[in-house]
Order: sequence, then structure tokens, then C-alpha cells
Amino acid sequence: MNFVDLRIRAFRSIEDRQACLKYVEGHEKVLEEYGVPKVTSAKAEWIENPDVYPIVAESHDGAKVFGGARIQIRNDDQVLPVEDALWDIEPRFKTYIQKELNAGRKIAELCGLWNSKAIAGRGVSWLLTKACVAKAGVTLAQRLKIDTLFVFCSPFTVQMVRSVGFVVETSLGMDGKFEYPKPDMLATLLVCKDLDILSSAEVEDRKVVFSLRENPRQIRTEKGPKGDLNIEYLLDF
Repeated sequence: MNFVDLRIRAFRSIEDRQACLKYVEGHEKVLEEYGVPKVTSAKAEWIENPDVYPIVAESHDGAKVFGGARIQIRNDDQVLPVEDALWDIEPRFKTYIQKELNAGRKIAELCGLWNSKAIAGRGVSWLLTKACVAKAGVTLAQRLKIDTLFVFCSPFTVQMVRSVGFVVETSLGMDGKFEYPKPDMLATLLVCKDLDILSSAEVEDRKVVFSLRENPRQIRTEKGPKGDLNIEYLLDF
């Protein structure tokens, strides 16, 4: 087997509590290091939620978690982190969500994206985002029928998520932007409603996503800002 720098692995939250705890610890540490107030996506209640599917960047033996993201599906027990975040600052979002639910659409959020300083600048957040969209578009969409996938992100990651098929939801906030998590910071709300085809994705990024969908277990050499990384993907479970 080729030498592997990192493993990107998907699992169900309730089936790997230790990995979830490492994810939460790493996420909280990164927020503290960058002086970001604790955001709703960093709360740990999701660990016990059976409708949450983390995707982590970890060492090949699974001993260390260097980054992660998760797909959280809305259920009757727990609203999405973005709903918590916008509850008081954008009343129209409640109506938006209710319309989606009334139409019988299953909604979810790609949230909690982070990576440690140990791998900063290597492009791992981008790889995690593609892996999440690949996972949401096939296994989860087929099993759980996700129709609408939100992401609520910082200015630094807007272009990254747009490249894999998300579009800014300009009908809310200030053309999709909100002062969050504090007045001198901006976050943007984006949404993808065509996970099956990703019509708004960049051509090359769509190719990667569909490659991961077709072959969720593979080793790929990914080119990053600081050189190549050999990534083992384990996106089936």
C-alpha cells in the first residue's frame, strides 16, 4: 500500500465516542487559539445524536485527530447549529426552515469544520469539505434522503464551499451575511439543494466529489499549498 499521510474517515457519531471526543477537544482548542468565541457548531451535545455523521482527518492508526467536519441531520430532538446561531438575529430563517419541512424536505448542515495548526495550510479543510459533500450526496442521501444541505461559514471558507456546489442564500441576512459570532465578524449562509448533480460546483471539484462517491475507499495523492498529501479515504460505513 502507498505511504499514507492522513486518513479521512466517516462514521456515525454514536458508534465511535472516542473519536467524537477527540474531535470536540480539537475543535475547542482551535477556537481558543484563534480567539474565536465558542460557536453553536462547537457544542458537544451532538455526540449522542444518532443523526450526526462526523468525518475526521486522523493519523493512519486513528490515535490522533487533526481536523474534522460533520453532517448533522435535523430531527425532532435537536435543531441544527445554524438554527441556534440565527434564532435571535434572523427571524425569517425560522419561516424558511418551516417551509422546507412542510414541503417534506429533509434538511441537514455541514458544520463544525476545523483543522489543527499542525496541518494548517495543507488544504485539509478543502479535502474534508469535498469528503462531506461526497458522503452527503451518496450514502446519506440514499439512506436518509437529504434534500437541503446548509453550511454557515467564515469569509475564509466561502469560496471553498461554493466550489463544491453551495450557493449563497441571499434572501436572508445582508445578502446571506450575518454578524456572527460577534459584531466584528461575518459569517455567510450557503445552501445546496441538488446534492445528486452539484450543478453549481467547479468542474474539477465535482470530479473529485464524484470519484469519492463512486469509490469511497481509495488512496489519493492530493495537491496542497504546501505540497502533496497521500490521503486514505474511508467514507463507507
